Amino acid sequence: MPNDLLLNRRTLTLGLASGLALAALPRQASALTVEQARSLVDKTVADINAIINSGKSESAMLREFEKLFARYADVPAIARSALGPAARQASQVQIAAFTKAFQGYISRKYGRRFREFIGGRIEVTGAKAVKSFYEVISTAYLKGEAPFEVRWHVSDRSGKSLFFNIIIEGVNMLASERTEIGAMLDQRRGDLDRLIADMSRL
Repeated sequence: MPNDLLLNRRTLTLGLASGLALAALPRQASALTVEQARSLVDKTVADINAIINSGKSESAMLREFEKLFARYADVPAIARSALGPAARQASQVQIAAFTKAFQGYISRKYGRRFREFIGGRIEVTGAKAVKSFYEVISTAYLKGEAPFEVRWHVSDRSGKSLFFNIIIEGVNMLASERTEIGAMLDQRRGDLDRLIADMSRL
């Protein structure tokens, strides 16, 4: 069942994840600095802005967006958290297949609407340590709309700096995706293999 909140104009701008359930929180970020966290989001934002305003075809944008998601997001952590309790019963093969399907699904889900945001931009405004990770704050500007806040959660739990969640005007994107993926799995009576196959076609 589609999540109307995630499908509005604002959230779709940042569908990274991408974007991205605190179940995926890193244990520590001691090796990561606030400057490194901000640098990661600066690079991510620069690439998002470039894709949005590239003038490329939709199919080319989708390919670029998936590359960006794979490069800057902790996709395995995001995918496992989005899958929720079902991840504990899944085999390693299923987890790998779901992660791959989820990466493509998220990229296509939000990337298809990129053309609506030509001329928009995102600017990083600050960063701070929050418990065991860093939060990078940015502002999104879209034509005809008031600016709105986007917070990126960054850690180095995977061995390098990656973002694992995005909070858009107080909306936890990863938690929302977890709810939606759970509903999709329920619709398939808990059949994870069927969900994986269907996500690959959505």
